[in-house]
Amino acid sequence: MKKGAIFDMDGLLLDTEKIYQDGWTKLAPMFTDHPNAEVPKACSGSAGNQVVRILESYYPGVDGKAYLEGVIAYYTAHVEQDLQLKTGVVELLTYFKGAGVKMAVASSTFLSQIHRNLEIAGIASYFDEVVSSLDVAHNKPAPDVFLEAASRLALNPEDCYVFEDAVNGVKAGLRAGCSTVMIPDSQQPLPQFYEVCAGIYPSLLDALTSIKAGSI
Repeated sequence: MKKGAIFDMDGLLLDTEKIYQDGWTKLAPMFTDHPNAEVPKACSGSAGNQVVRILESYYPGVDGKAYLEGVIAYYTAHVEQDLQLKTGVVELLTYFKGAGVKMAVASSTFLSQIHRNLEIAGIASYFDEVVSSLDVAHNKPAPDVFLEAASRLALNPEDCYVFEDAVNGVKAGLRAGCSTVMIPDSQQPLPQFYEVCAGIYPSLLDALTSIKAGSI
């Protein structure tokens, strides 16, 4: 078992990725006459200027920054109404805590919102560190946020698990050199992930079973 564990938040710890997905869809008519159903998935796991570039690549001439700000406002307004933990979160965090594994959250959401969500969900006390990819040089799929989280835990990246639900997040974990585990939510694994990930599981509960068995 690894000495550290770094977790994404939306779609991995909390069932909130669907709020972002709804936001991209519901606000699209404000910015384009021809909404593209691929945009919500394309933006998943990304943040900041990277999302703006994605939006403007799908919708040339659209104000990507305004679209992103609208979706962030939509997320903030809706996230507290139905904040639910994903399956296996408490079980895995409790197991790691008991085993002395250091834990961090590394999310593409604003730092203040990460802290607020974790507090509302009742799991903030499990984590030693919280990092936003908006506070590092490059967003996912660059490895920066996971490297920063590992550094704050005073661990080498190879001594850490990364748990992710999104393709960009998995790429970032792998590039950081962490033992990367994918729990798919709105995005499915790329074919090559089955060869390079430490594991791909339906839920964190299934990942915990493999961890207890010494499989990952």
